Amino acid sequence: MRYVSEQGQGAVNEDAVVAGAGWAFVLDGATAPPGVDSGCRHGVRWLVDRLAQGLTAELTAPDAHRTPLQEVLAAAILRTRAAHGPGCDLGDPDSPSATTAIVRATGDGLDHLVLGDCTVLLPGDAGPDDAGSGIGHPGEAAPSPVIAVTDDRLEHLPGGRPYSRALVRAARNTEGGFWVAAASVDAAAHAVCGRARSPRRSFALLTDGCTRLVMNFGATWPEAWSLLESGGPESLVAAVRTAERDRPVPGVKRHDDATAAFGAFDPPPPS
Repeated sequence: MRYVSEQGQGAVNEDAVVAGAGWAFVLDGATAPPGVDSGCRHGVRWLVDRLAQGLTAELTAPDAHRTPLQEVLAAAILRTRAAHGPGCDLGDPDSPSATTAIVRATGDGLDHLVLGDCTVLLPGDAGPDDAGSGIGHPGEAAPSPVIAVTDDRLEHLPGGRPYSRALVRAARNTEGGFWVAAASVDAAAHAVCGRARSPRRSFALLTDGCTRLVMNFGATWPEAWSLLESGGPESLVAAVRTAERDRPVPGVKRHDDATAAFGAFDPPPPS
């Protein structure tokens, strides 16, 4: 697997990417707006690091391959909650949070989970077994060469963008709103999950600093996949940075942290 994580215009890179034997994930910390009191003595980078440690511990635990990814994420959130300690108001709607995308090898393909605005890309020949909502576009007449597993609930809050800070605070981790990994263990149960049969077991994991090439600048998912295949994650991030410089989007930070992982897990041994 190849990956790149490039800092945007913030003081630190609040993304993370971690991979092990048969699993990988990316995390994207939500940058706190200026002047916001999160009720927590820890910053977003701390939250991302602890959540990454928790996910790694759960994904490498004995019999972890038998544990549904929603339960893996829930356990990692619990570990992170415990690390906060006293003095942190974990009920504060502005407490540090992150989005995530996870893939894990199965006997004949991949399990995947998306929570928030990260994305999993799969080749078009990855057929769904028990695919969850957000996988591809089942209503299309012709199959797509690339399947994008997304969680777009943040894009459908009432009133349309630009969202007020009050609306986002009220909608975070609530029914009818959107869900992120913060202090609420319930968020894991709302992740977009599925299992795909995939002969090649290839995948890409992208934070929204990379998906803006499609979401903001008009590229297609197959074009993004082609960049990954031809030049690796570095090529995709370079295309994003070029688009950001040439066609800045009003009201959006010019350069976000951008993380992409691209690769394939080894095929299972012959039975």
